[in-house]
Amino acid sequence: MQIAERMKSIPFTPIRKIFEEAARREAAGETIIHLELGRPDFDTPDHIKTAAIKALEEGKVHYSSNYGIAELRAAVADKFKRDNNLDYDPATEIIVTVGATEAIFMTMMALLDPGDEALIPMPAFPAYTRCVYMAGAVPVAVPAKAENDFTPSVQDLRSQITSRTRLLVVNTPNNPTGAVYSAETLEQMAALAVEKDLIVLADEIYEKNIYDGHRHYSMAVYPGMKERTITVNGFSKAYSMTGWRLGYLASSPELIAALIRIKQYATVCAGTFSQWGAVAALNGPQDSVADMGAEFDRRRRMVLDRLATMRGISFTRPQGAFYIFINTTQVRKPPRQIAAELLEKAKIAVVPWGDEHIRISYANSYQNLSKAMDALEQVLSEWCG
Repeated sequence: MQIAERMKSIPFTPIRKIFEEAARREAAGETIIHLELGRPDFDTPDHIKTAAIKALEEGKVHYSSNYGIAELRAAVADKFKRDNNLDYDPATEIIVTVGATEAIFMTMMALLDPGDEALIPMPAFPAYTRCVYMAGAVPVAVPAKAENDFTPSVQDLRSQITSRTRLLVVNTPNNPTGAVYSAETLEQMAALAVEKDLIVLADEIYEKNIYDGHRHYSMAVYPGMKERTITVNGFSKAYSMTGWRLGYLASSPELIAALIRIKQYATVCAGTFSQWGAVAALNGPQDSVADMGAEFDRRRRMVLDRLATMRGISFTRPQGAFYIFINTTQVRKPPRQIAAELLEKAKIAVVPWGDEHIRISYANSYQNLSKAMDALEQVLSEWCG
């Protein structure tokens, strides 16, 4: 049977490929330590679950507006004002999405025509590139280098702009590198976007996961940026709600008018009772966010200390998110083979990333991470001894 031609450029993501293999092994009785997923291991805070259960019991089980329930959009607008110094009209400038990934898909499909180009600092979350391809557009990779702490050079971005460049992706804190872009870098990116009339997709899903005194700055606060920025965020990382599949985006009414039409024909709306849980997440106590952040930092410091003593690898200290991006060129095995052998020999699931790196997540328990470091150290000593 004939498959659409565009699917040739849409591979199965390595993250999910490793996850599925790890799940198969677990079903067969193996114990696997998951370092491949950006999935906080904490339970969703009780007050959020209670609000969703209450919504179910009250019969709030029907379609909501395509934009999301009004109460959640109002809570999102309050969050933007409180945390990011941004004013959005909840009625015309906010859409609740099925996770942040849907927001990325909606952006690419609504705003890119076939042949348009999107600048994507690399390495990057795979969904950006693949959603650009699905829109029939062209992703343009702009290397973000380790010697610059994986912060893209504005000069490099400028050098890749052509008459077909339409969109710039900005992801800070960054997946997979953990880079947190400085206010100066974002200001320069904003000036470039205004000068070249670019739309910006600002993925800020990891804004609550920042360490070592660094700060998060929203792209839309800079002069001329609010009307040309789609700010994407969600509940998965900050509130440990990955399975709830809830995100949101904010932008100008003009861009929202295009984005909502993609959602109407893709998912209609996010789960209604889940949205009531998200209202409680934003409007309720935030202690759990701070507590999870502190625990992520404790794990991060332990894993970094352990990795620093191991042979054959190098890495840049992550400033945000919950990943460590590890250079494996000294191991002299391709990353896919490294990931496969770590899963087979050490029972550790990691993600191969390109030709020189693997990504590990420290969104797992301190105890499991300690065991994983023991196993990784043993395997690396055998490979590089």
